[in-house]
Amino acid sequence: MSQTVRGVVARAKGAPVEVVPIVIPDPGPGEVVVAIAACGVCHTDLHYREGGINDEFPFLLGHEAAGVVESVGAGVDSVNVGDFVVLNWRAVCGQCRACKRGQPQYCFSTFNATQKMTLEDGTELSPALGIGAFADKTLVHAGQCTKVDPTADPAVVGLLGCGVMAGLGAAVNTGGITRGQSVAVIGCGGVGDAAIMGARLAGAGTIIAVDRDDKKLAWATDLGATHVINSTSVDPVERIQEITGGFGADVVIDAVGRPETYKQAFYARDLAGTVVLVGVPTPDMTLELPLIDFFSHGGSLKSSWYGDCLPERDFPTYVDLYQQGRLPLEKFVTERIGIDDVEKAFDTMHRGEVLRSVVVL
Repeated sequence: MSQTVRGVVARAKGAPVEVVPIVIPDPGPGEVVVAIAACGVCHTDLHYREGGINDEFPFLLGHEAAGVVESVGAGVDSVNVGDFVVLNWRAVCGQCRACKRGQPQYCFSTFNATQKMTLEDGTELSPALGIGAFADKTLVHAGQCTKVDPTADPAVVGLLGCGVMAGLGAAVNTGGITRGQSVAVIGCGGVGDAAIMGARLAGAGTIIAVDRDDKKLAWATDLGATHVINSTSVDPVERIQEITGGFGADVVIDAVGRPETYKQAFYARDLAGTVVLVGVPTPDMTLELPLIDFFSHGGSLKSSWYGDCLPERDFPTYVDLYQQGRLPLEKFVTERIGIDDVEKAFDTMHRGEVLRSVVVL
């Protein structure tokens, strides 16, 4: 039997979101219904509302979530009723060419639930990143559920479902930061600050935070930055080179995703250094650089998709580190809000006043 719960829906481009009744079907083969405990308010949800992802309205928003498995469909053996899980949008298939060559973090055929959640009139909903977790309950593929320590705070560990994992992974997985290296992170919102935390966890010696907002730079310092640069007053490339003995950083992470910040990252790295793009550009953005500069600098230019994470490997590890007090993920939770406050949280986020607002259900 289906059930009706509350959910946050974006009906049209740019329109305020609404809390409305939504219908959750019983899980089919390979599917799971999860009772949501908490879900972070991410920029990606705002992009969905603004039509920046696609135009498949209405959207059921929310995707940085943790909760408890309520029911499972036929053939599900990876999770059981009562398991505490963090949701992810990379349910690896195990069969594509990336999976078969031992790189499931690049899976090219990830899973989502087959059935559709709907409005009460039967209108099908498009769940954000295949999750749709601004809701009392949601329907996902079993592979989107990763079991973690059930005593962990869901408002904290649910953030691994997107932004925090993207930043941590950009540093640890994509950037491959090692002990003693120098790192610069451009853009100190949630993803950038998570990259700073990841650089610290990996043992980086010098961690340089770059932003235009002193409040964000203060957050970055609290999360591990050893140096800060306000790019409104100094040239960040010159300052990064100065801090690193005139050479540039070993790894530079662009957590903004604009042509101008990417150029800064490119020229702020040392010879044979690495640039990691984790900020998401818009489709209209283009980049122009002299080809000789690509040749003469050497090194690696990488993009990081979801922090190149493997949820089954990474989520439990980071939750355990958080539980041990070695990874202060709780610092990302700026405020806890109700499901009716999502639209207000978008405004707060747009003004740069929070790292994360988290809906607690």
